[in-house]
Amino acid sequence: MFSKILIANRGEIACRVIRTARKMSVHTVAVYSDADAKALHVEMADEAVHIGASPVGESYLRGDRIVAAALSTGAQAIHPGYGFLSENPDFVDQVVAAGLTFIGPSAASIRAMGLKDAAKRLMEKAGVPVVPGYHGEAQEIVLLASKAREIGYPVLIKARAGGGGKGMRRVEHPDDFSEALSSARREAKAAFGDDRVLVEKYVDKPRHIEVQVFGDNFGNAVHLHERDCSAQRRHQKVIEEAPAPGMTPALRKAMTEAAVKAAKAIGYSGAGTIEFIVDASQGLKADRFWFMEMNTRLQVEHPVTEMVTGTDLVEWQLRVASGEKLPKTQSEIALTGHAFEARIYAEDAAKGFLPATGTLHHLKFPEAAPEGATMRVETGVRAGDAISPYYDPMIAKLVVHAKDRQAALEALGAALSQTEIAGSTVNTGFLAALAADPDFCAGDVDTGLIGRHQAALAEVAPPSGEIVSAAALAASGAGVSPPSNDPWSSLSGYAHFHGVARRTRLKFGETDILAKVSVRPDGRFQVALDAPYDSTNSHDFRAAPRLARWPGHITVFEGAVGYTFAVPDPLARSDDAAAASGSLRAPMPGLVKLVRVAKGDAVIKGQPLLILEAMKMEHTIAAPHDGVVAEIATEGAQVTDGTVLVRFVEEQSAQTAAAG
Repeated sequence: MFSKILIANRGEIACRVIRTARKMSVHTVAVYSDADAKALHVEMADEAVHIGASPVGESYLRGDRIVAAALSTGAQAIHPGYGFLSENPDFVDQVVAAGLTFIGPSAASIRAMGLKDAAKRLMEKAGVPVVPGYHGEAQEIVLLASKAREIGYPVLIKARAGGGGKGMRRVEHPDDFSEALSSARREAKAAFGDDRVLVEKYVDKPRHIEVQVFGDNFGNAVHLHERDCSAQRRHQKVIEEAPAPGMTPALRKAMTEAAVKAAKAIGYSGAGTIEFIVDASQGLKADRFWFMEMNTRLQVEHPVTEMVTGTDLVEWQLRVASGEKLPKTQSEIALTGHAFEARIYAEDAAKGFLPATGTLHHLKFPEAAPEGATMRVETGVRAGDAISPYYDPMIAKLVVHAKDRQAALEALGAALSQTEIAGSTVNTGFLAALAADPDFCAGDVDTGLIGRHQAALAEVAPPSGEIVSAAALAASGAGVSPPSNDPWSSLSGYAHFHGVARRTRLKFGETDILAKVSVRPDGRFQVALDAPYDSTNSHDFRAAPRLARWPGHITVFEGAVGYTFAVPDPLARSDDAAAASGSLRAPMPGLVKLVRVAKGDAVIKGQPLLILEAMKMEHTIAAPHDGVVAEIATEGAQVTDGTVLVRFVEEQSAQTAAAG
């Protein structure tokens, strides 16, 4: 076994590897960029080495610096985590050439499966069923469009490199193919440095079911059963579970045997995942699944497999890479209970899952799982950490396990309702709504479920009068913290002879709220709200609401939803007059990838104006109303959050221009 390893990654997965390494008495070396100098994984590791600036191309994708860090610290092996260099065969070659061990498959195995088109041709030869489509080398648009017609619409354009839904577009009609292809290629080029694509038949009711496989260097390969990852938005997984709901013995046998066959076909060693697309339009059948791709690394969702099989896959990785045989044979890998993993992201579900940034001023996870369930929280952040625009905005993975799917689903809902995050927009309310969705609860899941129900799942009810009153009470400075050992914190209001009212102003979104907080004779606080609430509530301090106060804001939690109120500084001068209602600002830091209109162009509401690339995804910025463009950002410009991207001609000027 290794005595010291370097982890070529950051955040949650780096922390995850460190925990297992520590359990095995293996010392760890972390690497970090400028943005991660004070990150949790840096704090947890035994040593840490700075490898460059914040952009990934100047730090976490610099294989030379990572190898140099391993050599300088005496590490014997490098664990790549997932993402970044984890599936880069050239990096594996660098590691091996330096006399180090790569904790993962060989460069040859990664190359064999790294490009989706070549991998599918290989799987066809190995007798693994492959989805109908074009997987050839030629990339001319005329040929690709012709192949799409042969396959039959709808089709799916997919980047042949990488994953995570990047460079993927569904096309319903031939007229839309050219635009979708251009968009997919741009995104693929930005994310993976390769703009080549393949075209496949789009399955009408697809289930995304994958099989965890594991091989060693002695020719052994096993599976650890399946995971269902069908709950996706924008082709990215949201909630994963194991085992797959509705799985039949016949399909499980066929699918797991195909997965092991695929692993053995390339002499695979280490942790890997064989991903299948399953046609669920007529139920799960053994002849209706096809190979999609292989991920030659540890998956983000690996904890659900660990929960239902009682294994530590990171430990297996370390043991196999150090030369040991697989810890278990196939007959020893049992499937017990049911597990869910929910990915908690800094994103706005109501705005098309737009990634968010911000500082996590308040971060609190459930202290314990509900009775009869177990829970783990995988995270790489702490309260006070910032969500950086440079990296994936995932905050944590909430994982639960119970005796069956219903019990696990109830445990997931309970855990989400006890999670509190303030300082950034997060998707906990969306996750809770998805976990309670009737179709999801029934196991009637496919990759289109979220898209069909997105409006309802992303909808958040406006705050009730009680929630607003709680925020007003906190903003007034009255005691609303939960009781503690501090005797002063348990005091309610006091006034000599009569109550003294405190006037409070709040802002929820664009709504101004006025409140008057006073103390009743019985010691309780009373909150009177002006329009639009026009209500009066009395509150017993001993039943304090769940809330968090952070600079200039108060967040009140109700279930899995956090309602954030701004608390205006009465001494600050209002900047409302300076707000440019006739302009569009960048919702996050990013790169202006493509500009579709020019100065002086007349545009209509909903018309795409430009494409902003942020967090490795493309976001279309559309016109909020009809108008004439006065200014527009330059293509290729790097912008910060709040930068004016488009400015429109004032209404009177626009009318003059139109008349002329």
